[in-house]
Amino acid sequence: MAPGVKKAAPCRPAREVIRAPARRRGGGTLSAKDRLILALDVNDPEEAIAIVERFSDWITTFKVGLELFTTAGPDIVRRIHERGKKVFLDLKFHDIPNTVVRASIMVTRLGVSMFNMHASGGFEMMRRTSEAVVETCLRENLPRPKMIAVTVLTSISQEEFKKDMGYQHGIRTHVKHLSALAHRAGLDGVVASGHEVQAIRNSLGKGFVIVTPGIRPSWSPPDDQKRTMTPREALRNGADYLVVGRAVLAQKEPEKAVELILLELLSS
Repeated sequence: MAPGVKKAAPCRPAREVIRAPARRRGGGTLSAKDRLILALDVNDPEEAIAIVERFSDWITTFKVGLELFTTAGPDIVRRIHERGKKVFLDLKFHDIPNTVVRASIMVTRLGVSMFNMHASGGFEMMRRTSEAVVETCLRENLPRPKMIAVTVLTSISQEEFKKDMGYQHGIRTHVKHLSALAHRAGLDGVVASGHEVQAIRNSLGKGFVIVTPGIRPSWSPPDDQKRTMTPREALRNGADYLVVGRAVLAQKEPEKAVELILLELLSS
């Protein structure tokens, strides 16, 4: 920093917003800060840590996906924890039950707050994973992470779902089915686009966690995600957590973008 130049303080409105509860359909409350998950969609661990530190006043949980985990490994989770933040490990496990069980135990020992697997891996994969993680946490006195099932990726359109993937029914029907399967298998919730949230909430109740990616504020340009929704709409439909990445990091003023999203959540 140049001599004589003072470090800019975070905007006061953002500090007010992150302490306030943001309500969702169903009556549950979490602070706006706790609801918003920022995706670390980068491959450089130093860049990722710089983002964590830059948004520390606004964000509680950061998402680590395949790109970053492939280059940085488990150490990136530890480094984020050292800064007092939570990790949603977004590796989308999809394999035979034994493999997913073992991998899930490993990430549980890392202390992540949330991790996911594909619901299309099947009931047995999800059930055995849920049981193994609970057993491991009890035996080793570990905090239990939220176990979340991925339903249908937000990059897949209705047309692609039917034409390219061969399904006769629509995405919403499929997501509801997979969500019910995950619930029956003992998982805590699902990842689903904002367009399916209300149907899931109506079917499975307010205790089932819904994580919604594909969040695009009205002022954010479109990208490769097809089934998107604004933060306000997703929250009103019943989402618990909203995942944002490029809608913040690709903006000229990322901190301002976060503040606007938090204000939108608070006003929902």
